[in-house]
Amino acid sequence: MTQTQRKALVVDDAATVRMYHTTLLGDAGFEVQEAANGLEAVEAALATGFDLFVVDVNMPKMNGYTCVETLRSETVGTPAPVVMISTEDRPGDADRAYAAGANLYLVKPVAPERLVRIARLLTSGPGVAA
Repeated sequence: MTQTQRKALVVDDAATVRMYHTTLLGDAGFEVQEAANGLEAVEAALATGFDLFVVDVNMPKMNGYTCVETLRSETVGTPAPVVMISTEDRPGDADRAYAAGANLYLVKPVAPERLVRIARLLTSGPGVAA
């Protein structure tokens, strides 16, 4: 059986955070694309199939919650796991992410090995090397 490379989309308005998460996932064997906001993420999801989304909450044009809701909508309908990563740690933030359709909500900063381990776990399956 041929193993396929997992594709991830890193969505964050901060270029340094995008670069950091892209490097971590790329070094872990993912093919990574980037988007600077939720609108770009939705456009990318419509054009390309992804195995994982790593999405920030606070972004211009379309925030992370709306982005995830749109990714899960009938229009896009992606079943790919979504990890939301944010500096927001108020009561209810995680609940709001899960209600939008996120699989996991993490608060920044996230240890590099934890992000990679989570990404591998969420994308493991038939034809995918964990």
